[in-house]
Amino acid sequence: METSLNPVQLLAVAAIPLLFAITVHEVAHGWVARRLGDPTALMMGRLTLNPIKHIDPIGTVVVPVFLLMAGGFIFGWAKPVPVTWENLRNPKRDMALVSAAGPLSNLVMAVFWALVAKFALTVGLQAPWAAQPLILMGELGIIFNLILMVLNLLPIPPLDGSRVVSSILPPRWAYLYGRIEPYGVVVIILLLATGLLAGMIGPPISYLERTLYSLFGL
Repeated sequence: METSLNPVQLLAVAAIPLLFAITVHEVAHGWVARRLGDPTALMMGRLTLNPIKHIDPIGTVVVPVFLLMAGGFIFGWAKPVPVTWENLRNPKRDMALVSAAGPLSNLVMAVFWALVAKFALTVGLQAPWAAQPLILMGELGIIFNLILMVLNLLPIPPLDGSRVVSSILPPRWAYLYGRIEPYGVVVIILLLATGLLAGMIGPPISYLERTLYSLFGL
């Protein structure tokens, strides 16, 4: 969508869906962990939608803003919500459920932002001054959440997809698989720098985006 917003206004419009995409993702992990027996996130004050509690200065602010201003592939991260797996009733199964909760929450948020964009389009003629930023916010909310969802489903430690894979591996293989984690961020950065990451997650993101746009008539 073409926009007449200046860079500062664009940044302000983008900040809301980005912060909530990251925040809701982390709260979903903690909420499911709490339901499955681990109160760690609750005890540490992380079961809140207050983004300040979840912000990682580099991953939530510096990296997304830099990528947004550069016009590149946008992603970010927050401080991980702590989970004490020993507290879970069925640690192996429940860690998979806790991990899957984050990406699933992003899918729900993408649907929410599609509804926001649809509402803004509907009332656009009556309030055009509010419709443009709301439509843009909705579009950005859709793409931010789909990126976060699909990216986190990759089986690269420490992404959520790796936790799900680890939960179904035999203990020895899960242990060896987990030893990759210290190098996972480097792998992701290399994939991003070489363009391979966009090639891996771009097609499913585009498919899901087209599907939401079609479902909601955007």
